[in-house]
Amino acid sequence: MATTRGPYAKGVAKREQILTAALEVIARNGYRKTSTRELAAAAGLSEAGLLHYFGSKEKLFEAVLRARDDADAARLSDEPDAVGKLTAIVRHNTDVPGLVQLYSTFSAEAGDPQHGAHEFFVERYQRLREALAESVRTRQADGTISAAADPVKIAALLIALSDGLQVQSQFRLPDQPGELLDHLIELLRPTSRT
Repeated sequence: MATTRGPYAKGVAKREQILTAALEVIARNGYRKTSTRELAAAAGLSEAGLLHYFGSKEKLFEAVLRARDDADAARLSDEPDAVGKLTAIVRHNTDVPGLVQLYSTFSAEAGDPQHGAHEFFVERYQRLREALAESVRTRQADGTISAAADPVKIAALLIALSDGLQVQSQFRLPDQPGELLDHLIELLRPTSRT
C-alpha cells in the first residue's frame, strides 16, 4: 500500500490534530462553552485556518462527532455485539458530558433537512438501527432476549432511550444512564413459565 505524502498528507494529519484537540476541549468545556476561536487556539491555528480544513462550523462539529464515533468503535472493538457497545458507550459518555451536549444539541439542530449534517444523522441512525436489530436477533437466538420482541422496533427504542437518557443526564438524572439501559435490556429477557 502506498504511503500518502505531500500537501495532502499534511492536510489529513492537521485535520486529525484538530479533531483530537476538539474532542478534548469539547469534552472538558462543553459544546456551548467552546468557541471556534478556542478550538483553533488548541490546534495552533487562526479561526479562518481552522475552518479552512472543514469548510464550516457545521462540518467541523460533524467531523468531531464522526471522530467520537471512530474513537468509541476502536475502544470497544472487543465488544461482541451492538447492544453491548451501546451500553458501554452510554456508560463512557457520563465521563464526557461536553460531547453529550454537542451530540444532543447538534442532532436536534440537524433534524432540519436543510442543516448541513442532516444526512450524517440519517445515515448514522440507519446504520445503528441495523446493527442493533442484528444484535437483538442474535440475542434472541441465544435466548437472552425474548423472541416476542420485534428486533427493528427494539433497535429504534434502544436508540431513543439511549439518546433520551443522555439528555436527561444533563438535568440531574437520579440514576446512571447505563444502569437504566441495562435495566431495560434485562426486562427484555424471556420469562420462564413453570
